[in-house]
Amino acid sequence: MPAPLFALVPAAYLLMLRQTPPRRPGGGRTEVLLQLRRNTGYMDGCWACAVAGHVEVGEPVTRTVVREAAEEAGIVLDPEDVRALTTVHRSNDVGGPLLEQRVDFFFTARRWTGEPVVGEPGKNAGLRWFALDAPPDPMPPHERVVLHLLAAHLAGGERVPAVTTFGFAPGETIAAYGAARPR
Repeated sequence: MPAPLFALVPAAYLLMLRQTPPRRPGGGRTEVLLQLRRNTGYMDGCWACAVAGHVEVGEPVTRTVVREAAEEAGIVLDPEDVRALTTVHRSNDVGGPLLEQRVDFFFTARRWTGEPVVGEPGKNAGLRWFALDAPPDPMPPHERVVLHLLAAHLAGGERVPAVTTFGFAPGETIAAYGAARPR
């Protein structure tokens, strides 16, 4: 029997973050911009990163995140304002002749030029800011995990791991590698 076909699909995700003004001393909260997916064929009706997309042939992922920000949110990112957050290696083995795995590069940005707008209205039913530590339902599970890890880190917890895995073993939600332990 021939070996199954294998595909590794890279994508870039941008967590656009902002700090709300404090209502009391020490207050304020971190918010993340999310989009409501529609007509994409994947997790339609779910809230997801406002900016995300596949790496094009010959394109470095660092260029992908800047390109996707312009296409999907109408903003201009200075590459100097983009920070790598984590890489998620996940399995989307949905059966059939193709074994598919994904490598999702998550970045953050707190500065950009322009106001975010829906750049692809056929695929995006709207943008909305949410508290980072209280994302909405429904949401793609691997994105929810990354938001949770970042919110926990910003609240004083461990750093977000350099690499995480998702969906390889039955019942596995996430495994983290490269997380720095506080001293």
